[in-house]
Amino acid sequence: MDGFRRRTYTSLGEFWHDFQYLLSRRSTIKKAMSGDLISEAFRERLMNTVTEVNDCRYCRSFHSSQAALAGVSAEEMEDITAGQISENTPADEIPALIYARHWAEENAQPDRDQIQELREYYPEPVVEAIHVILYMIRSGNLLGNTFDYLLYKISFGQWGTSSRDEPEL
Repeated sequence: MDGFRRRTYTSLGEFWHDFQYLLSRRSTIKKAMSGDLISEAFRERLMNTVTEVNDCRYCRSFHSSQAALAGVSAEEMEDITAGQISENTPADEIPALIYARHWAEENAQPDRDQIQELREYYPEPVVEAIHVILYMIRSGNLLGNTFDYLLYKISFGQWGTSSRDEPEL
């Protein structure tokens, strides 16, 4: 896609798949967002990890502030933004964050072994909550990036870019 390097929705089918996934799991979304299965801070760590891979400027701005409100330290957010897991991250969240990064890098098509490892570490309701959180943020990331791609195209590359879209010198 020219000089625009962020992941976007490439077809209505891809968008529809994500939308249907979320629509069919409304009750799991409610549980995941309530804080009963996954804390707010854990949820924001997951969301920011996926956002770091997909590079959505809108989600990065919003979820960085949400992470701070949930108690995620600025140091930890710097590490997440750099694609690392902070030494301050709770140990029981690390397997999910490693999985979230892999999941995002593989465009929501993780290796079966990775899914199995997640299931061996967390109970199934938590695994389901992790997946809906990952799909929620992926949808937001890809919609934001698709919007930016449209801005990029109509402005002949002047709008819709972020610092990571710029070519390295």
